[in-house]
This record gives sequence, C-alpha cells and structure tokens, in this order.
Amino acid sequence: MSLHFTDEEFQAAWRELDEPQLEGGWELFTETMGVKIYRLYDQETGLYEYKVFGVLASCTAELCADVYMDLAFRKQWDGYAKELYEKDFDGHAAIYWEVKYPFPLSNRDYVYVRERRDLSVEDRRIFVVLARSSPQTPCAEKSGVLRVKDYKQSVAMESDGACGTKVFMNYFDNPGGMIPTWLVNWAAKSGVPGFLTDMQKACNNYHNYCQKK
Repeated sequence: MSLHFTDEEFQAAWRELDEPQLEGGWELFTETMGVKIYRLYDQETGLYEYKVFGVLASCTAELCADVYMDLAFRKQWDGYAKELYEKDFDGHAAIYWEVKYPFPLSNRDYVYVRERRDLSVEDRRIFVVLARSSPQTPCAEKSGVLRVKDYKQSVAMESDGACGTKVFMNYFDNPGGMIPTWLVNWAAKSGVPGFLTDMQKACNNYHNYCQKK
C-alpha cells in the first residue's frame, strides 16, 4: 500500500501510452529527434506543465526503468545532477537532488518521494515511476540554493514492439526566482530530448557499470 500515490495515478500514467490526454488547453510545443512535447499553461503560476512522448530505440523498458531508478548511476551520466541520493530524514524516506543552473543563476534543489510499479496489463508489461515534492520532509535548505517546493513527475515505459521503449513523461516544477524565458524554453525544447538521448546512452552502458560495482 503506497502512502504517497494512488492506484488511479499509476493507471492514469500508463494509459497515456495508449491515448494521450491532450484536451483542455494542451498545445504541441515542439517535435524534435522523434520526441513530441506538449505544454499546458498554468494560470496560477504563469508556468507550463509538460507532456513528453518518445521512443528510446535500443533498450528494453525494464532496463530503462532500472536506469531511471538508479540514482548513483545517474550522477555519472547526468551532468546537471550535482547531488543525488536517497536517505532517511528523521523517519521520512526521501530523495535529495541538487541541480546545476548556469551562472549567474542559483542552483535548485528538490526533496521528493517516488515509487515504481511494474504492472501487468493483459499481456503487456508496463513500468511506471511517480514522483512528487515532499515539503513535509525535514531537510534543511542550503544557503545559495533555491528549494523547489512544487514538483511532480510521472513516467510510463513499455516495449515498442521491437527492440526499444515507448516513453511517456508528464512533469511540472516551479523553480522559483526569476528564470529567463529563454532558459525555460531551452530546457523544454532541448533539455528534455537531450535527457532522453543521454538516458539511452546510459542504458547501453549500464551492464558495464553494474559489473564494475
């Protein structure tokens, strides 16, 4: 029984692999490198929520899920992850993640909870990972680093029927402070496809990494 996420949230994530839910103001933001990115304007914050649909061509869905969950390995292949680890904060298990931002902007950090479920849906195997910020976790803020207190992400992965993986990702975060529009657009248009490309390389290298541990 999950304390953080409901069965309905997991179901909603994997169903987007079959029928993308794009009613209610979602617009196609960009399509690049086989990745489609949609966005939805959030009136309350003035920011956008994003949905990403793509394919990782040369790795299985289970491998993608394992790589996505491996925080120590991510520190090796994600150049933006300054710190990334899971620990117990006074009885609250959570993940701490500090993200490098370009000068002169302050780095951002996140304290969040996540859960992975490996689902069997008829004859399909679908891997879903849900994450959201955990402001109640007693993790002190760092001087010079801005805490992101409003963050959510869902990822669903399954075989594309060949040798690759269909990926759906939905995410929103409010980084706080004054972020230039060009940086927000770059992160969405280039950063996300770049992350998927880096993740595919990471999947290809994961076997060697595990052998050397």
